[in-house]
Amino acid sequence: MYSPRVTQPPSFDLHGTLSHDGPLTRAGALAALDHAAELMEQSRFVDAARLYQRVIGFDDRGVTAAALLGFGQAMHRLDDENAAIGAWREVTRLPATPATYPAWRELAAALVRSGDLAGAADAYRAAERLAPREDKPEIASRLGWLSKELGDTRGAGRYFSRARGGSAMAMTLTIIAITTVVSLVADIGGSDGGTLLATLDLDKVLVAQGQLYRLLSVALVHVPLVQDPFHLPFNMYALWLVGPFVERLYGRWRLLAFYVVCTLGASLLSFALATANGVVLDSGQVLDDRYAAGASGAIFGLFGLLVGALIVHRPAMGGAMRGLLGQLIALIAINLLLGATTTGIDNWAHVGGLVTGFWFGVLFLPTGVPALRSRWMRPGQAPGDAVPIVGRAGMVGVQIAGMVALALAFWVLWGVGVQAWGAA
Repeated sequence: MYSPRVTQPPSFDLHGTLSHDGPLTRAGALAALDHAAELMEQSRFVDAARLYQRVIGFDDRGVTAAALLGFGQAMHRLDDENAAIGAWREVTRLPATPATYPAWRELAAALVRSGDLAGAADAYRAAERLAPREDKPEIASRLGWLSKELGDTRGAGRYFSRARGGSAMAMTLTIIAITTVVSLVADIGGSDGGTLLATLDLDKVLVAQGQLYRLLSVALVHVPLVQDPFHLPFNMYALWLVGPFVERLYGRWRLLAFYVVCTLGASLLSFALATANGVVLDSGQVLDDRYAAGASGAIFGLFGLLVGALIVHRPAMGGAMRGLLGQLIALIAINLLLGATTTGIDNWAHVGGLVTGFWFGVLFLPTGVPALRSRWMRPGQAPGDAVPIVGRAGMVGVQIAGMVALALAFWVLWGVGVQAWGAA
């Protein structure tokens, strides 16, 4: 329960405290720590650093550790990473205090930024031993990525399993399994299978008549193997490659949400713009590509999401991440060119999924690994933390605005598609 102050506390004498050379009283040291925190909130990092420095050396190691922790945070905000790392190391060398755990986390994040992945892994392991239960999954996930970068694939698997409570690609495998089973049943199930395919595919005329579920169910069925033996295997292989990256960056449930919305974006752009040879209207206009099937639009969405996340947030994955970005861009370009020059490929669905996924990658910071330098974030007040440049409430507002913009785009595409296919 909040209790309002009856009287205002006396103002803090910053100049007097900094100019006085004698030892601080305990009350004075604690007041200095509180005022330094206020200065940090006001972005007066130089004054905060001087005040923290004034408290360092106090005969209570808990107070000194807190001052070192704050001094490191202030120096980090002043872009003096070496001084920040030195201060946090000093905290970890002191006997254990409440500042020890956050100092290990600050140190680990700083070492990731400096490229010392081995040192960062050691620091995160030390932090994990002291972490409260609610923080352990996040630290385990970061240790998983660091272990992977350092070549310890077995250790990475253990950490990812600990972080997720199971496989780091559980949702990816679930989507692959469900899609494969439904597609094969529709393919080899005889007349019942044919009915299933006709029920789930993207029939644009029926979508215009109100069967909106087809905008999502299209990702569950694929072209029969007799017609195209590579459609289902290639799509599931691509999902097996890209899905675990997204799942490790964002978690299993966000992966599922992204996959579903990217499917919707792919289907709506196809619904609005795809044409090839098929339905003839009374006016003589030819509307084509009435039917579509497959998960490739959703998979392109995951490709686009990774590209957006890598460019905007730079997740801490070292050389593998740099190589992955180039490979993704090349793979996307090749497949879009192939789709544009080959009949029977719904390239509009690929573009719709790709743009939708990229939009998500720009808007949402990865939660499974630390970001080296996100364009949305700056170092926060809490040790090891980062905060949005527009504030937490502002970031939520940006994300809501981004989702509203996406919904409006979907609505426009829906209207265009209804005009195109509603008369068929």
